[in-house]
Amino acid sequence: MDPLSPTTPNLSTTEPDARVHVVCAEPSVANHFLAELRDVEIQRDSLRFRRNLQRLGEIIAYRISSELSYTDQTVKTPLGECSSKQLHDFPILATVLRAGLPFHQGFLNYFDQSPSAFVAAYRVEGTAQVQVQVDYLSAPRLDERVLILADPMLASGKSLVQTYRAMLRFGTPRQVHIAAVIASPEGVAYVTREIPEATLWVAAIDEKLNDQAYIVPGLGDAGDLSYGSKL
Repeated sequence: MDPLSPTTPNLSTTEPDARVHVVCAEPSVANHFLAELRDVEIQRDSLRFRRNLQRLGEIIAYRISSELSYTDQTVKTPLGECSSKQLHDFPILATVLRAGLPFHQGFLNYFDQSPSAFVAAYRVEGTAQVQVQVDYLSAPRLDERVLILADPMLASGKSLVQTYRAMLRFGTPRQVHIAAVIASPEGVAYVTREIPEATLWVAAIDEKLNDQAYIVPGLGDAGDLSYGSKL
């Protein structure tokens, strides 16, 4: 099934998928950051736009952290000792250049000992038949590691799926998390079908994709809003 087909399942009319977590489904400060990202007036401030992407990356990183493995440790304080839980294995953080960089930084702020992987990919614009080209890929070994693949906009899902499949040349992770700020129902359906081993974390799932495969209402081009327009 093509991800943009009208027969793609609509998440609003199907049973919730336990692998899909919608962070802004409940009121929190994440909703405030997301509203600022969408606001056309606030978007004029690229520094603020990048910071809000980073903040949402931090919030989603915290949510994902509850799914990771911890070991019991004894920590010595100035007044004694106490037991604590420490992260057993820092995840590998992967993102798609260039729009993913501020979002990725939010994850790196929390998982500060994590290695990173970077993918350069682009799509042919202006058509519903999305074509994705992966030009560059740098990653550590993924075998038996936790992988978090972050990209702010999950539209058709093709670029994320193609990126993930390209990364498998570096090994097979034992746990996969995919993170996005805004997703379309079509993209969520496509990614969960094509990468069934992944857990998906998004701030919000929007109404639909339009004829050009852009998320509606969405927020525009995250890369351009972060770093300026491209030719």
